Amino acid sequence: MSVTTATDTLLDGTHTVLTPEYVEFRFTLAGLYSRFLAWLLDAVIVTLLTGTILTTLSLVMFAFPGFASALSIVIYFLVDWGYAMTLETVWSGRTVGKRVMSLRVIQESGVRIGFYHAALRNLARPVDRLPLFYLVGGLTALVSGSQQRLGDMLAGTLVVRERRLKVPSALGTPGEEGLLADPLFVSRVKRLSSEEREVVLTAALRREELRMEARLRLFAALGARLQDALAMEKPAHLSDEKWALLVAAALLPRKGQSRSTPPRRQTA
Repeated sequence: MSVTTATDTLLDGTHTVLTPEYVEFRFTLAGLYSRFLAWLLDAVIVTLLTGTILTTLSLVMFAFPGFASALSIVIYFLVDWGYAMTLETVWSGRTVGKRVMSLRVIQESGVRIGFYHAALRNLARPVDRLPLFYLVGGLTALVSGSQQRLGDMLAGTLVVRERRLKVPSALGTPGEEGLLADPLFVSRVKRLSSEEREVVLTAALRREELRMEARLRLFAALGARLQDALAMEKPAHLSDEKWALLVAAALLPRKGQSRSTPPRRQTA
């Protein structure tokens, strides 16, 4: 994949990921203001967690007053690092503050970050925070062209805005006939891996954003991939896009069923 970044304004820009099929996916970079608010909320949570732990250890600290100050600093940094690393790893690049502000950390290639990336970007926080309130990190983000602080540069990550994609009615209300009523087809669709499900649903939800040529290439590749994954031939009367949309519809909860948590997005 190749990536490009275009800065439209001082605070926001666009990060574009070009797939091997020459399909472009665009991500809106998070501005410094929204990132600061997210950090502020996370800082309050970390402070409360640290205070709770220190209160629990108050008896030990009372017995060793000279050790209390150093222990408080160590516990704060451990909680701060552990909080961000853990949540960004298991919560698809989000912390509580980022979720409230609709932000997410992703790799430059557009996929979800793992522990390695979360650890690298958070271990660099002490440098980014210098001398106060992320001045080094903020200045670095302003001049980087892709809103990356030092930790993001080190880990190859970006902070982007999450877009709320509405499920089209054509997918949300599948009919009761044809392939969607075929138990064999539905059962095979349900056995798709989480990565395959996310590719299908992302393509279905974002197809209107693509230029026609890129859209045709994407669904041609996806249609062939689905035939292999499902071990089923695509009906001759269906286009590649319609075939993929039927698979997407089969992944969504039917009327009368509880809505399950959608798989985490890993591909752009």
